[in-house]
Amino acid sequence: MNLTETPVIVTWPETHYVFLEKIGAFQNTAPAAWGSVHQFVPAISEQNKITGYTSLYKVGPKIYRAGVSLAAAPQQVPEGLTYEKFKGGKYMKFVLTGPYSDLPKASGRVFEIVAEKKIQLRDDYCIENYATDPRVTPADKLVTEILVPAV
Repeated sequence: MNLTETPVIVTWPETHYVFLEKIGAFQNTAPAAWGSVHQFVPAISEQNKITGYTSLYKVGPKIYRAGVSLAAAPQQVPEGLTYEKFKGGKYMKFVLTGPYSDLPKASGRVFEIVAEKKIQLRDDYCIENYATDPRVTPADKLVTEILVPAV
């Protein structure tokens, strides 16, 4: 697994975010949420400029949001999705290079590093930002930023 183990402090910008939220074990909710969101992408794209694909999640209550960031507030949100202006903030960023199947192990390692380094986290969403397009990027070259909300 190719994961950076020294986090970099970054500021995640305020983001227009359209998403589908699922509650429960991530190994079940994440694939289901993304399967649904991808079906909505053509409808979202008709009236909005998609600028990225991102998941927001909380480990404690097991909340998982799969969604897209937009250049501006949406004109219309397809039924079944939710819009929120995500406030962003200070995050510790780790980077995984490799297939999405490595994400569970990488996320687990990120939380081990947070505990080992005694990094204080605030109560906010963690972020997985999919920096490369899996339609044109080989699986071993995919880049996913894993961000945890720093105090």
